[in-house]
Amino acid sequence: MDSGLEGVVAAETVLSHTDGERGIVVVRGHSVQELILRHGFEGSVALLWDGFAGEGLTRASIAASFGQARQQAFERLGSWLDVGARQPLIEAVRIGLAAVPDASTPAQIAATMPVAVAALLRAQRGEAPLAPDPSLGTAADFLRMLYGAPPEANAGAALDTYFTAIMDNGLNASAFTARVVASTRASLPCATLGGYCAFTGALHGGAPGPTLDMLDEAAASGDIDAWLERTLAAGGRLMGFGHRVFRVRDPRADALRESLRRLGPSAGRLAFAADFERRALAALERHKPGRSLQTNVEINAALLLDALGLPRAAFMPVFAIGRCAGWIAHALEQQKSGRMIRPLSRYVGAQQAQ
Repeated sequence: MDSGLEGVVAAETVLSHTDGERGIVVVRGHSVQELILRHGFEGSVALLWDGFAGEGLTRASIAASFGQARQQAFERLGSWLDVGARQPLIEAVRIGLAAVPDASTPAQIAATMPVAVAALLRAQRGEAPLAPDPSLGTAADFLRMLYGAPPEANAGAALDTYFTAIMDNGLNASAFTARVVASTRASLPCATLGGYCAFTGALHGGAPGPTLDMLDEAAASGDIDAWLERTLAAGGRLMGFGHRVFRVRDPRADALRESLRRLGPSAGRLAFAADFERRALAALERHKPGRSLQTNVEINAALLLDALGLPRAAFMPVFAIGRCAGWIAHALEQQKSGRMIRPLSRYVGAQQAQ
């Protein structure tokens, strides 16, 4: 028995696979690098959903359905936005997802996320939500709905790369949660909401924001090496290093770093992060010899979202915009199996009195 289910195979899937020993993420037979260069976010969703949310899906068909669905999500804002806007952002997004009707299509569920997050961030600034532009892709339209103007090409491309890179990576905790909920024959919106709730945890989707806090603290110390020694000697964790699955460098980190370079103004922050990474890996080798604690996706994800002007409290919900497509795919695949997930537990409590 392993309380973390490590090494337990709980599903057969055609969706995605992570080879942590070789540093590979594959989605429907395509590497992350290929998805970014050739397919983009909507094209990658088409590959991921094909056969589950329709047959013969294409980049153009997903872009069209997402554009229409964003308009429908915008029309539903009045049913929940006033209540959600009074809550912290993570809770508010949960309210928005909970308001999605049970009969919604996969596109309608996924399109709720960019509309909801943009509207909530604008509400925090005292601004009215902006209607979507169905002619744009998800990433570009999210930035336009958030800031009120179409983004620079590099900014839209960088966020599209981000959404594509983090869309799915095997049976992670939130994907597994979505599958468990779907296996009970609950609705697709319920399964997606379950995935989101699992994703909000600090050990899962909630990690990118604190990564910037760590970089700021190290920079403010004036001596990165001394800060690293103090932190590790005290048993502290370095955010952005180590992964439950990846034993070598996470391939998504390099894709995000390249997008970050193309944004230009973030170059100084990127240089500091690269220097911190080099020193941190050396410190980890000294303090934890024999353990493979390589850079994961979090540092470059946090730097990219920060360079796009997003507040740190929004990092996890924006992460969820891209990951939502993966939750939906896992839920759809699980629905096809028809089998309810029902593991056993070992009782170790008090015995019945005689």
